Amino acid sequence: MAKLREKIGYALGDAAAGGITWKVMSIAFPLFFTNVFGLTVADTATLMLIARMFDVITDPVMGSLADRTQSRWGTYRPWLILGAVPFGLIFALLLYTPEFGPVGKRIWAYTLYLSMMVVYTAVNVPYGSLLGVMTDDDNEKNQFSSFRMVGAYAMGFITLLSFPYLQKFVGGTEQHQYAVLGAFFGLLAASGTLACGLLTKERLKPIRAEKFSLKPFADLFRNKPWVILTLIGICMNFFNGFRYAVAGYLFEYCMHGDVTVSGLIINYTVFMTFGELTCMIFGGVSPVFTKWVGSKRKAFMWAAVICIVTSILFFFVPMDPAYIWVLVAIVILTSVGIGLYSPLLWSMYADVADYATEKNGTSSTGVIFSSGTMSQKFGTAISGSLVALLLGFSGFVSGTDPVTDQTIVTITDPVAVNEMIWLLFSIFPAIIAGIMIGLLYIYPIKK
Repeated sequence: MAKLREKIGYALGDAAAGGITWKVMSIAFPLFFTNVFGLTVADTATLMLIARMFDVITDPVMGSLADRTQSRWGTYRPWLILGAVPFGLIFALLLYTPEFGPVGKRIWAYTLYLSMMVVYTAVNVPYGSLLGVMTDDDNEKNQFSSFRMVGAYAMGFITLLSFPYLQKFVGGTEQHQYAVLGAFFGLLAASGTLACGLLTKERLKPIRAEKFSLKPFADLFRNKPWVILTLIGICMNFFNGFRYAVAGYLFEYCMHGDVTVSGLIINYTVFMTFGELTCMIFGGVSPVFTKWVGSKRKAFMWAAVICIVTSILFFFVPMDPAYIWVLVAIVILTSVGIGLYSPLLWSMYADVADYATEKNGTSSTGVIFSSGTMSQKFGTAISGSLVALLLGFSGFVSGTDPVTDQTIVTITDPVAVNEMIWLLFSIFPAIIAGIMIGLLYIYPIKK
């Protein structure tokens, strides 16, 4: 029976990865790259697309490497312990804007973003795989998964709520603010990752293949639960990715900047913070809700229904700062669904890993969990890339002046840009949630 300290330690891993680095990358990076760093819309979209294609290779390879690691710290923990410092350092550098021209900035952004994806994979794939070797008790897996989600959402809440106030405290230009906050949050991310590696335990030994083989990768595509669950994971991250990537633009253009209500600064990070708090609460409720409904699959489906209804509702609210609390209320309701289904994905991947071990005779836990991380990065970044492309088609133009090195943003069609932003936050996610329900209907594992 795992102690509370270990569950908190496991939660710190996703507090670092999901609550800090991935949250900032998902919500702040699209707006940061176009409006602060000075990349064009096309460069921003291309960067995210290239990184995703790169991840299609690195994630499963990392899973296979992790499965074959043997050390005094275990199979998966050494990647967390040794990867913590590079993880925080590269994240910090990625939020720094060098005084380069358009070509220099492009090289810097591409190099650092791809490096961040590599180190994120090297840390997060083993982190996810840990769930498969810490316990063989299904209830305890759900508890660890729930702690993980609560940790991610709690830290996401702190990160996003504090962001505008920390920016104000730091002062100076936006470029200076992002650089300082990158260093601060990078240090927190490194510390959380290291603590996770040191506080957790690997109680089960994976059944290793004797030598490296491509068979585990081939087996994945014959594993129906894995195929369907990976598609569900991609949809889940598309749903979140559209909303996160467009939130900054929603406030910048639809709300005409930050909204201040009774001294509270509501910018795009604070706006999404209301959702993070709700996700944190309902992530903790998820195991109870799942037990009450009867299965993970059914619980996931009901949570997705909530997301569809509330996303469509958001579309019909007027695009006016006067309705800010109505918009906040809908974000909270949507986050009830997200909070309920988020822990389930990782617990379901543990079920798929057990199914694969029983069917194939050897463990492929790392490879299977790597697909969860891949779907996270693939869904979030492709949606972010699509946001950039669709905004560009609507009339949003950004770039760096080759003479002054200053960031330039031009809106050629304000009405079309605003309408696209609103659709990307509401109707696009609703369609994705509908696809999720269809996939869950044919998912074969009934636990």
